[in-house]
Amino acid sequence: MAKLRVLIADDDPIIRLDLKQMLENLDYEVVAEAGDGQQAVAAARDAKPDICILDVKMPVMDGIEAVSIITDENIAPTILLTAYSDKELVDRAKDAGVFAYLVKPFKPSDLPPAIEVARSRYEQNLQLNKEVSSLEEKLETRKLIDRAKGILMDEHGLNETEAYRRIQLQSMNLRKTMKEVAEAIILAKSI
Repeated sequence: MAKLRVLIADDDPIIRLDLKQMLENLDYEVVAEAGDGQQAVAAARDAKPDICILDVKMPVMDGIEAVSIITDENIAPTILLTAYSDKELVDRAKDAGVFAYLVKPFKPSDLPPAIEVARSRYEQNLQLNKEVSSLEEKLETRKLIDRAKGILMDEHGLNETEAYRRIQLQSMNLRKTMKEVAEAIILAKSI
């Protein structure tokens, strides 16, 4: 099985080096490193890692802001490392879309469970987003077909079943989707 590719970001080079060694000893591949949040976002965009591990307190852009961008762009799941565990930081981290939160000091054995859970949750989120998109598309198609049926029923005195069957036949005859046929009927009516 391929090693998981990791991005690490911390403004302290010693901590970054320690984290890199821990991860490599645990059989992860560190593919990018950054010293601030802005560098972390750029590195995540370039390296497309499997997981991003960021410190909260960094210059230029803090880890939470970076996580928010990485999450919005759907690059990879993120884990925040911090010496701080106050409620305000945890709430900001949740709002940014972080998948795990580890408080320093942590042991090397704390990393694999956090990484595996973060990856798993990320994959579940991707699947849910695909399902939501699919359902939204189906709902939009259904609305268009219903509008087109209404137009056919009004203009040709058809019942709902006959109108639907006409759209269906037109779809087959023209080798177009029913959505495309419905859009054409609606467009023709609006002209």
